[in-house]
Amino acid sequence: YIECKPECTINQECASNLACMQQKCKDPCPGVCGRNAFCSVNNHYPNCQCDPGYTGDPFNVCNRKTTPPPRVPTEHIDPCNPSPCGSNANCQRRNGAGSCQCIPEYFGDPYVACRPECVV
Repeated sequence: YIECKPECTINQECASNLACMQQKCKDPCPGVCGRNAFCSVNNHYPNCQCDPGYTGDPFNVCNRKTTPPPRVPTEHIDPCNPSPCGSNANCQRRNGAGSCQCIPEYFGDPYVACRPECVV
């Protein structure tokens, strides 16, 4: 009568890079890690990590790391600098554009020149 003994009954009966699975010392990694991940065995247990350049849940799926484009500071353009107005006119911002108006008691085209109506 020959007695058949299992190769192992507990993990410690296997090398540290193997695990006792169905009474045999086997690599515990196959099928454990998700996409774009790799497996290493540490003290009989599989350990999944995302591949270099990837991030996410290594047991499910790792996605390529993306770096957002550098933020370009939004340049605030002052439509009144330099002033589009003629002499004796003031510039005011209206809907992002410069709007010219003659100063009080002056008349004319504020984009060209404003002058007093009458000079006594």
